[in-house]
Amino acid sequence: MESLLSLAFDNLSSFDGAKIKKGLKQVEGLLAQICLSGPSSSRKPAAAAAPATGQQQEDKTSSAAPTSPPRKVLSDLPGDPAFREFFKLQEGFEWNVAQRVLTTLDWLVARGGDGKYDLLIVNALDLIQGVLLLHPPSKSLFSRSVHMNLLLDLIEPINCPAIQSATIITLVVALLDAPHNIRIFEQLDGLLTITSLFKSRDTGREVKFRLTEFLYFYLTPETPSIPRANPAAGPGLLQRSPSKLAKVFGGGAGRVAASSNSNAAAEAAAGRDRAASESNGNTLSVETKKHYVDRYLPGVVDELLKDLDTYKPFDGVAL
Repeated sequence: MESLLSLAFDNLSSFDGAKIKKGLKQVEGLLAQICLSGPSSSRKPAAAAAPATGQQQEDKTSSAAPTSPPRKVLSDLPGDPAFREFFKLQEGFEWNVAQRVLTTLDWLVARGGDGKYDLLIVNALDLIQGVLLLHPPSKSLFSRSVHMNLLLDLIEPINCPAIQSATIITLVVALLDAPHNIRIFEQLDGLLTITSLFKSRDTGREVKFRLTEFLYFYLTPETPSIPRANPAAGPGLLQRSPSKLAKVFGGGAGRVAASSNSNAAAEAAAGRDRAASESNGNTLSVETKKHYVDRYLPGVVDELLKDLDTYKPFDGVAL
């Protein structure tokens, strides 16, 4: 597996778009092998239990078209040797896929202003989603502002809707079961970014749908943090400039809150909640997060919470 990852990482480190595309495909292929199981042997005895009639032979021939291999259920993965080897490799900096793809994504964003790398950016985001789900400790990468800012920059209106939608999904995965990451998202004016895009008339229907999903997710009760990866796993990336959206809106959530006396009670409650969060895994209550969202979408948050209470899209808890 190390040789496969080494080959893919070499391509991801290239300055050539074709090689980067190949590297992304190689990593995707490796993850697919881990998540897909081979043909089940349990069906063979049943098939051989009785001789096939002519009609059965015909049915078998007609159904012989190639089909996609069945996916393993999540409970099967921990006992799978390939998955265990992959998970073990992700614990170190040298073979961590999320770190490598983030480095590639940063390069693509920095040089893709004309849209020529848009498809590769979407592919990289999709790959990050899969890696974070297979190796949750890699989410700790998004506890660093440089990586969270990268996602927030990709949500900006300057990017195409496909990139915005893929980024919103990636953001949800990065925040899932990671309250510390949610606090970083809030500190970097992530809610301002999300709600500003939500209110914009230029935002397309698909992106607004993803934004609504994100707000549903954000307003669900938080669960304690997942075990974090070793913070000494490796050196940091080159620092990117802060999110351009924060500059556009003149300083972010702090100024917006300070400009409105009506938020004084919410700020006091949030302060108490933040103090309590130091001892319970850095989580905040739904009520506090409601006040945060209500700064930018007054009146909307009550409807969102009503929907959450009625339909319980996440079974009432952030998964």
